[in-house]
Amino acid sequence: MEIVYVYVKKRSEFGKQCNFSDHQAELNIDIPPNPELAEQFVERNPVDKGVQCSTSMSEHEANTERFEMETKGVNHVEGGWPKDVNPLELEQTIRFRKKVEKDENYINAIMQLGSVMEHCIKQNNAIDIYQEYFDDEDPVEVTDEAPSAKTINVFRDPQEIKRTTTHLSWHPDGNRKLAVAYSCLNFQRAPAGMGFESYIWDMEHPNKPEMSLKPSSPLVTVEYNPKDSHILLGGCYNGQIACWDTRKGSLVAELSTIEFSHRDPVYGTIWLQSKTGTECFSASTDGQVMWWDIRKLSEPTELLILDITKKEMLENALGAISLEFESTLPTKFMVGTEQGVVISCNRKGKTASEKIVCTFPGHHGPVYSLQRNPFYPKNFLTVGDWTARIWSEDSRESSIMWTRYHMAYLTDGAWSPVRPSVFFTTKMDGTLDIWDFGFKQCDPALRLKVCEEALFCLRVQDNGCFVACGSQLGTTTLLEVSHGLSTMQRNERNIASSIFERETRREKLLEARHREMRLKEKGKAEGKAEDQKDNEMDVNLEELVSKAEAEFFDVIFKELKRKEIDALRKKQQHKGEGEEEELEDQEMKAEEEEGREEEGEGEEETQA
Repeated sequence: MEIVYVYVKKRSEFGKQCNFSDHQAELNIDIPPNPELAEQFVERNPVDKGVQCSTSMSEHEANTERFEMETKGVNHVEGGWPKDVNPLELEQTIRFRKKVEKDENYINAIMQLGSVMEHCIKQNNAIDIYQEYFDDEDPVEVTDEAPSAKTINVFRDPQEIKRTTTHLSWHPDGNRKLAVAYSCLNFQRAPAGMGFESYIWDMEHPNKPEMSLKPSSPLVTVEYNPKDSHILLGGCYNGQIACWDTRKGSLVAELSTIEFSHRDPVYGTIWLQSKTGTECFSASTDGQVMWWDIRKLSEPTELLILDITKKEMLENALGAISLEFESTLPTKFMVGTEQGVVISCNRKGKTASEKIVCTFPGHHGPVYSLQRNPFYPKNFLTVGDWTARIWSEDSRESSIMWTRYHMAYLTDGAWSPVRPSVFFTTKMDGTLDIWDFGFKQCDPALRLKVCEEALFCLRVQDNGCFVACGSQLGTTTLLEVSHGLSTMQRNERNIASSIFERETRREKLLEARHREMRLKEKGKAEGKAEDQKDNEMDVNLEELVSKAEAEFFDVIFKELKRKEIDALRKKQQHKGEGEEEELEDQEMKAEEEEGREEEGEGEEETQA
């Protein structure tokens, strides 16, 4: 039987190295025949030999024909739909159903099939084909196992100059492959000779990548097309958008022109839910969101400047560091910025003010991760600075739940696709935290030290069993979480919904209370300002009144003195010169007194 073992690694990479050398053959010993030994030979005659009637049987082996396995793909399409109707589009299917239900042939067919279906239903009611007659054992209760995780595989960057793992994307069909983007995000610190290639890994073959992606600039993000698993979308460090078709090889199939691309690295790329499956959009730290069609990547189909002042000025735009889009909400998307603000946008808006709906300020640094809860899209998770926060669209002033401030910086986060109360976060100290706020809210349910270097990104598989974490040195670790963390718990959806509603209601009450306190403080401040103004006005009025009174009495005193002098002049008209001299002296004295009074008034005015 043929036994074959294929060595994937090089011989120099495992075990003790064997050193072989090539040299000519040499004779170590030569024993010639001895003729004396031939004389000692004696022929034995007769010879006894036992003979068996049947043929002698010894150890035998039977080798069956080799089984050759062949893998073929089948493109399954949901039956009953015409070619022009996409069964994934809800509006088209509803419109087609309404059209068919109005058809008379449809009604007649339903009436004819109704009797057959009724007969089958009655049979099922009479005989339960799924009944277990010999199930005497009690149902086994699910035990509460402790949360745990184990390492399955490690994918290391094949390049000699190690780069940071910046983004991960699972294969949409079967999740057996993982696309990994590698790049150096330190501004102008990329080492000389650093490679640009990113890779697609197979989970069962961690030693060598299945395929390489060769862009013109290092990839910051990479995403599989959910409708066509052969198509990948990438955002480059120089701002270009690249597209690959794995059937055509490692080279770029489509590439956007530099003139119409982003000006900074593309930190977010997401596929849109469309009929053609070729539409996508991207975001960058240059403050722009661009929509693309991969059939024509020469220029974007649409553009949005992230200026929250709604003036569409690029110099005022906030840099986008993360992007979120939920297919169930086709017109809405959210952007996490470098300034810690989350911007909620509406694509169907006609003007800039209509496209930027609202903002959620909450982080002290860049929002590295932004994702809606897959079960409750109104609630979304953000990761930035030293905390992870859970928000509700109904409460815009602050988050409804948040983790405590960690010692290490948080770098990425994601919800579990199978459990509404579980999410994952990665940190700069190389640890992965798994949170279950239905179990406890102050601390993570499981903290796992993945590697010694910093973790930069993570991605959860669609079935929730596997988590891939990318590190600073290009190592991607594949972890398998325990059954309890990847299986929906009993009544978990109701518990998560009640927690979200309770925290949203509490936050609304706190916001209303803070609003009242701010209004009271504002009223007090305005009242103090008014009192101060009134006091100043009273002081000014008193000064004006006193000044007017002084001027009034001065005028009266002057008039009285003038009248006295005129009366004296009339009396002394018939008197002599001596009397005129006395009159002149009195006038001089009166003038001196007036001068003294005027000086006193000037001093009082200066003092006032």
